[in-house]
Amino acid sequence: MVASFRVGPPDIDIHRCLGGGRLPRDIDVCQYVGVRQPVAVLEPTSAVACCAPIADPGLSDDEAVATAELLRALGDPARVRILHILATQADAVCGCDLEQPLGLSQPTVSFHLKKLHEAGVLDRDKRGVWVYYSLNAQARQRLSDVLRLGGLRTRRL
Repeated sequence: MVASFRVGPPDIDIHRCLGGGRLPRDIDVCQYVGVRQPVAVLEPTSAVACCAPIADPGLSDDEAVATAELLRALGDPARVRILHILATQADAVCGCDLEQPLGLSQPTVSFHLKKLHEAGVLDRDKRGVWVYYSLNAQARQRLSDVLRLGGLRTRRL
C-alpha cells in the first residue's frame, strides 16, 4: 500500500493576497484587500486639555533622596509591620513588646528596629536597660506626603 501525499505549491506566498505569482510591493496591502469598513474619524482634542501642565512640580531632589531612603528602609515586611504598630500607638513602645505581635525572635526584632532607627524612621529612648521606640515626626510627615493617595490633584487648566 502506497501512501499518497498531496503536494502543495512550491511557494505558499504565490496564492496569498493578489495571487497569480505576484507579490505586493507593500505587505500591508495583503491584510486589507478585502476589508471595506468605514474608518472612524476622531475629532481633534483641545491642546489645553491634552497638554495641561502638572499643577504640582513634585519632590525636590533632596526630598526624593530622603523619601527613597525611607522607602528602602521599609523594604522588608517585618519593618512595615513594626512601622504600622508604632504609628498606631499613642506612646513609645518597648522593643521587647514587639516580639509577640510580630512573631519574631528578640534578635530579629532588634535588627529591624536598628535598621529603622539608622534610616531615621524611628526615635529611640533608652530607659535603664530597655529601649523604647516611636515613629519619628519627620518620617511620619514624609510618609504622609508620599502616600496621600486619597488627595489626588487635578490638573489646572
